[in-house]
Amino acid sequence: MLIQGFNSFVGLLGLAMLVLAVVAFVFALLAREDAYRAADKQTKTFWLVILGITILVDWFLASMLFLQIAGLIASIVFMVDVKPALKKVSGGGRRGSSSDGPYGPYNGNR
Repeated sequence: MLIQGFNSFVGLLGLAMLVLAVVAFVFALLAREDAYRAADKQTKTFWLVILGITILVDWFLASMLFLQIAGLIASIVFMVDVKPALKKVSGGGRRGSSSDGPYGPYNGNR
């Protein structure tokens, strides 16, 4: 019974890694090519290939844990480093004037 529970946990973990890779791939696909250059990140093609390989490994080679972990790291790097940088250079960040100061429109000094 314990082995069966562990196997279902590992299966859910594998599914979560696959979903993360698919979400990262979709975000990489939807971003503009010039945003990657403007954010000083690897090219769009690079990320699509890496994340595509990650999806294939997670889907077809579930027994290759080392490759799954490498793909998980790539997916996490894309989501926490590349995606926010792409959003920032694409104009998707916080919008406010430069005169707002560090705390918004009113910083207590006016």
